Amino acid sequence: MKKLAFFSIVILLLTSCSSYNNGELTGVQDRAPWFSPPPYGMIQVPEGSYRMGPSYQDVPWANTAQSKNVSVPSFWMDETEITNNEYRQFVHWVRDSLAYRLLGEQIDEFFISEDIYGEEIDPPFINWDMEIVWNGEEENEILQDLYYPEHERFYRMKTIDPRKLNFEYFWVDYRQAARKSTFDNETRRSYNYKTGQYDGDIYNLEGKRVPLKDRSSYIMRDMVNVYPDTLCWIGDFSYSYNEPMANMYFWHAAYDNYPVVGVTWKQASAFSIWRTTYMNSFLRSQGETFVQDYRLPMEGEWEYAARGGLDLAVYPWGGPYTRNDLGCFLANFKPLRGNYASDGGLKTVEVGIYEPNDYGLYDMAGNVSEWTANAFDESAYSFTHDMSPQYMFHALPDDPPSLKRKVIRGGSWKDIAFYLQNGTRTYEYQDSAKAYIGFRCVRTYMGPTNNGTKSNVY
Repeated sequence: MKKLAFFSIVILLLTSCSSYNNGELTGVQDRAPWFSPPPYGMIQVPEGSYRMGPSYQDVPWANTAQSKNVSVPSFWMDETEITNNEYRQFVHWVRDSLAYRLLGEQIDEFFISEDIYGEEIDPPFINWDMEIVWNGEEENEILQDLYYPEHERFYRMKTIDPRKLNFEYFWVDYRQAARKSTFDNETRRSYNYKTGQYDGDIYNLEGKRVPLKDRSSYIMRDMVNVYPDTLCWIGDFSYSYNEPMANMYFWHAAYDNYPVVGVTWKQASAFSIWRTTYMNSFLRSQGETFVQDYRLPMEGEWEYAARGGLDLAVYPWGGPYTRNDLGCFLANFKPLRGNYASDGGLKTVEVGIYEPNDYGLYDMAGNVSEWTANAFDESAYSFTHDMSPQYMFHALPDDPPSLKRKVIRGGSWKDIAFYLQNGTRTYEYQDSAKAYIGFRCVRTYMGPTNNGTKSNVY
């Protein structure tokens, strides 16, 4: 009887599969072919190999890099640094989220608490279709906590208190999830397929080893204030008058297309996570498949993109000089022993006014330096892999400063030409916000190899 039942199940399965695909191996046909349009404002950098490291002169005794062959997969990269106006969208989203949460606690229409079937949603969703009337009598009273208290207001202006603009976010620590350990003389990952339980422990964001509960233990949750440090313009430069930049640079429309500065590494990373969530939320609402995460570029990716396919080039434009054949400077930096204005910009300038490199990327040298995802170590090139080299370290608040260094690239408006070179690397501390550091995002490319382009193989 058991044999007969088993035989019936096999016949049923074979019949089902046969009617589905005629018995041929054709793959699962339960979804439409996937296609992702080019991300707005991004350029595809093709996969390839190059010689990473110094291509020209080095400052004496720097010893922060060596040359090595490196290969990187294709990725999308922002064609310019993130601008004030683009980063302001992030700040406004956080502001509005806090406002919706406050309003939803007293006005039901600002929360969606039931699904289309009438089932309760806990916790409820924000109803983004509801418009906030900031000057409404009821709304104004509810949202008082978002504004500066009266005794702290300058010129009696009622403005949002940036200290309240905190963004709670999370990411999955795949590195710890992939780590193998020895359990009962068996080398494996933390999930025990025999017992269906998780073994071992994990480091949390406080640096403490805690027992693994389940998959949720790998979700790292954090919070960061998203408002840039506008006072960095004053704090970074002693005996220099920069109050006008501190007062207006981030929020005034005149600086909309200037690169955002005063952003820490942690804020830039949080922006990338928000940007991913923002995009995937839209795709989900359209019934589309998610895309790869936006993130800060790896150091190897950044240098490869800066070279623009010109291996061993000193600068992103390819030549060994900072002027073109007409004698004009090719980037915004500190030329001629400190004649800041001779390149067309005294401090920062609008993004994209200098010529792009051969990949179509603007300002890969000068204007502002850029955060990368990598932690800084003088010997990193010696121990990182030659394929997609990566050295990341989540420093804790109590860690020594040497562990909080993050790689910055590209040089800025206040740097000499050496720091504009493709192979030059330096660092800043992850909790520092500077008037000369910004960032741009990348997104790993998914699709046909090179999208029809040729690799840069030598």
